[in-house]
Amino acid sequence: MADPKGFLTTGREVAKTRPVGERVKDWNEVYVPGSLLPIISKQAGRCMDCGIPFCHNGCPLGNLIPEWNDYAYREDWSAASERLHATNNFPEFTGRLCPAPCESACVLGINQPAVTIKNVEVSIIDKAWDSGDVTPQPPERLSGKTVAVIGSGPAGLAAAQQLTRAGHTVAVFERADRIGGLLRYGIPEFKMEKSHINRRIEQMRAEGTKFRTEVEIGKDIDAAKLRRRYDAVVIAAGATVSRDLPVPGRELNGVHFAMEYLPLANKVQEGDLTVSPITAEGKHVVVIGGGDTGADCVGTAHRQGAASVTQLEIMPQPGEERNANQPWPTFPMLYKVTSAHEEGGERIYSVSTTHFEGDEDGNVQSLHLIEVEFKDGKLEQKAGTERVIPAQLVTLAMGFTGTDQANGLVQQFGLDLDERGNVARDENYATNVDGVYVAGDAGRGQSLIVWAIAEGRSAARGVDRFLTGTSALHAPIRPTDRSLMV
Repeated sequence: MADPKGFLTTGREVAKTRPVGERVKDWNEVYVPGSLLPIISKQAGRCMDCGIPFCHNGCPLGNLIPEWNDYAYREDWSAASERLHATNNFPEFTGRLCPAPCESACVLGINQPAVTIKNVEVSIIDKAWDSGDVTPQPPERLSGKTVAVIGSGPAGLAAAQQLTRAGHTVAVFERADRIGGLLRYGIPEFKMEKSHINRRIEQMRAEGTKFRTEVEIGKDIDAAKLRRRYDAVVIAAGATVSRDLPVPGRELNGVHFAMEYLPLANKVQEGDLTVSPITAEGKHVVVIGGGDTGADCVGTAHRQGAASVTQLEIMPQPGEERNANQPWPTFPMLYKVTSAHEEGGERIYSVSTTHFEGDEDGNVQSLHLIEVEFKDGKLEQKAGTERVIPAQLVTLAMGFTGTDQANGLVQQFGLDLDERGNVARDENYATNVDGVYVAGDAGRGQSLIVWAIAEGRSAARGVDRFLTGTSALHAPIRPTDRSLMV
């Protein structure tokens, strides 16, 4: 146990963010650089080293949280990094982007603010990079087996790194022009600067992983031919089909999916574009969808100089305390104020969009909405609550419905799908096609980054066993594990 009285003597303190007026003028991460390290050892000392660490159960990766909290408290950063990497390939990603279900399961959180697990995690890995503790780990010998990984998001990268370190020759295929998947083009720079991805890619290259960009399996390369070329294949292509809003006026100019809007803003930061073709500058912006992707659109619109930003959510506003039907240690639905929301804009709950209106040139100008409520489990509109709000740019951030089947990948492999439209797999992450495995959102459906990395690691173990008959790779979860529901 780090500090036996830490949870009694030290209050919760989180990372400091830069002033709103400063940070909306740039695309740098919102946190004050270096502000965590001076406070993090005491924060780690709040960990009680519980007899049953429920934080392990809250984390799909099974992170060894009490262990690296103890090392962080003692400022043994090298040992803390070693324990952190034992279960997580990319803690700098999860430490910035994960909603921290581990903190919801923290035992201290029963009657006090939980340990700042996420802040401790990102402090350890940032210190490890600065100290040179993160180095390539190439395999001692090669197996002679080859693996193709389709998709370079967190699931694909985790699977590729694990399989490379196991001695297999791995090639990652990405249809975009850069590696990273949604990490690269779906997450704004102010949430995670892309330098964190770039240095991991260089580490993986040094370990032996090969990367092939601008190659779409199913279009540029026939999936069946790919399977014949490689001893095994991991599909980590994500759930990239955006949920649409089929209402009158959807066809108007200025109504876009979030994943049409966000990647262009990131391409500006990459230097590919001077100005985004879809910009919020001077416009009244409406974001439909109250989740993290919606918040990313809100923060992006602020930085592009929107005249106003309104975010709509069809569900009621969550409470600030747990509901009785979401008891500790489950992951509760709580009212959350992200850094983007701190920067301004309006959030409207329990409303549904009925239609859009445009000008004579076909550009969206307004959005009609109506209040809704749940009655007997059904969503009903409330008569007399219609209203109109200005909308010159609308982004649809209502989630994703499944794996893209338009490119022929599913058909060419001959993959079975489950009832939700995801690629079906067994407890070893194997599909119905021999030697073809699936990990992340492609098999699970839209989920969290921590689940993607956990599934990538688990699928890698399944592939390793398929190729060699055994595996020493760490596998945190199985697809049938219902003890971890986030």
